[in-house]
Amino acid sequence: MNRSRGFIWAFLAIIVLTIVSALFWFNGVEPSTTDPRTSTGAPGSVPASKDDLIVVDTPLPNSIITSPLTATGKARGGWYFEASFGVKILDANGKMLAIAPAVAQSDWMTPAHVPFKATLTFATPSTPTGYVVFMKENPSDLPQNADELQVPVRFSTTGDTRIKLYFYNYNLDDSMCSPQGLVAAERVITKTITPLKASIELLLQESPREEGLINELPQTGVTLKSATIQNGVATLTFSDPLYQTSGGSCKVSVMRNQIEATAKQFPTVQSVRIVPETAFQP
Repeated sequence: MNRSRGFIWAFLAIIVLTIVSALFWFNGVEPSTTDPRTSTGAPGSVPASKDDLIVVDTPLPNSIITSPLTATGKARGGWYFEASFGVKILDANGKMLAIAPAVAQSDWMTPAHVPFKATLTFATPSTPTGYVVFMKENPSDLPQNADELQVPVRFSTTGDTRIKLYFYNYNLDDSMCSPQGLVAAERVITKTITPLKASIELLLQESPREEGLINELPQTGVTLKSATIQNGVATLTFSDPLYQTSGGSCKVSVMRNQIEATAKQFPTVQSVRIVPETAFQP
């Protein structure tokens, strides 16, 4: 009798395993004893994700990042608002090193996943580790609608580059809104083969720590698309979808002076050309 029961239980177990395997087969999933989301393999080998709402391809968790960082991935349309959402870099103490918009690379008004891209330039942090935070846009400002994905990262220690950012002090400018009011502030960025681009990108984000200085440049949506140097001319191409680079002649002049002075710190730059030509014009 006991042998008959054992045979029956073994037979039922075989049937259950057969059904489970068939379900995996029809759903295109190979049976596995390891969940890739909780795998203890090499750090950073699996993209970070949250509730299938956002998947970050770069940076991978615990990977080493350098400045400028290009963050890519995909997020469902509800993670965006007006085709973008915020991305910031924090050090281990929670200090913000950079913030920039992640921009949808296709139509964002869909419940499906939409690819995104963001570029963040940051100064050398004071901690060896930190986080890249992908923030769901929340135009309602209601806490229940807020969400984010934090990706732990390590900062590169391969070398630093000292640069200058030019800010403005109105008290030093007798002529008002002229280069006379510019003041250089030293910053340290991660070593890069494109220091001109990294410097201008940092200038677009940086708030001066020095007393009496202001930065007129951080403007919503304004990004640097490219920076090239040829025959002593630095060509800086900006994106300004919200038309923030035009306005009052004084403020626009200060912004342009800041950009040109920051670019001309490099010996290979004798003059600066801004594209489009309508950018940073009164």
